[in-house]
Amino acid sequence: MRRAVKTGGGIVRTKVTQGGRIVIPAEMRRRLGIEIGSDVNLTLDGDSVRILTQKESIRMAQALFRKMVPEGVSLVDELIADRRREAANE
Repeated sequence: MRRAVKTGGGIVRTKVTQGGRIVIPAEMRRRLGIEIGSDVNLTLDGDSVRILTQKESIRMAQALFRKMVPEGVSLVDELIADRRREAANE
């Protein structure tokens, strides 16, 4: 297997191997907290592929939903109230 080659500017060149596998260099894995067996998410970003840790994906989803919920509204409280209404109607 070929080693990743640092090309400057934080860019690392690596090869795609059989089965579409790529190697994420150890320094990058360490900085991102990716360990063997860690789940990561891949997204297409134009003509690029982004690799996101589960933690980062969750943070991004929370930020997105936070924008949709009016300030002072608790979705947990609303869900509990909905469940109580449903239970009362049964």
